[in-house]
Amino acid sequence: MQRFRDGGENGASLKKVVEPYEKDSHRPVKGILIAVLVLFMVVMMVLPLALVVSSALKEGWAAYMRAILDEYTIKALKLTVFATASAVAVNTVFGIFASILISKYYFRGRQFLATLIDIPFSISPVIAGLVFSLTFGNLGWMGGFLQAHNVKIVFAVPGVILATIFVTFPFVFRELLPVLQAQGKEEEEAAALMGAGKWKIFSRITFPHIRWALLYGIVLCTARAMGEFGAVSVISGHLRGVTNTLPLHVEILYNEFNTTAAFAVSSLLVIMAVILLILRSVVVSAGSRKESL
Repeated sequence: MQRFRDGGENGASLKKVVEPYEKDSHRPVKGILIAVLVLFMVVMMVLPLALVVSSALKEGWAAYMRAILDEYTIKALKLTVFATASAVAVNTVFGIFASILISKYYFRGRQFLATLIDIPFSISPVIAGLVFSLTFGNLGWMGGFLQAHNVKIVFAVPGVILATIFVTFPFVFRELLPVLQAQGKEEEEAAALMGAGKWKIFSRITFPHIRWALLYGIVLCTARAMGEFGAVSVISGHLRGVTNTLPLHVEILYNEFNTTAAFAVSSLLVIMAVILLILRSVVVSAGSRKESL
């Protein structure tokens, strides 16, 4: 009996019999799941992307390049990159400070603060754009003050940046918080007792633990910022060449029945999304490799 439990001859024989049976019994289920997953990915991802590429090149390479190099497309691309970079920079700094504050310090209202940070996940971006318009617009409660100081937010670039920051607010924070909570405070407290300063503790102890989560959060924040439509659409005013980002420019081209140009500009977003997807895969694999060492 003991030999059987310890994996002796009888145990080994039973294992040889059971393993093929388990593999055979799971094979149909695995095949069905793989087929469903592949079908879903083809319908939801591959076919739409193939349609974007084929429609963008429908009238030839010259028409594609003409749409890509159009003056308004270039301006929309520059504004998209600028708004994305601004949102990522602000939310990275905020995410680091907020996650350290909530994970390392205990104070009343800590969980309520974390819930407030998650608000952009739970409300429609269109509502967020409307709220900002009613707050900072000419008829908003800050409209008089902003007009008196010649500051324009709604229907201007600052409004686009503000809306982009809002919708991407929690991404970096949500990636860092669980990592910092799992790390605990013992290492930082020990370093502080040994006389290390705040910056040295962060750079030598805290940052090495969160760097992969931070990179992953930055990638997610960038992807979300580039594709933002709802909040920016409300607050931007759709001023072509001024407040139009790439998603808004695509909508205008499509509404004008200029479908080839609309799909050509859409392909820019697809290319940037694929680049971010590759970066995400690299970050995930590098982080997993680092954790396994």
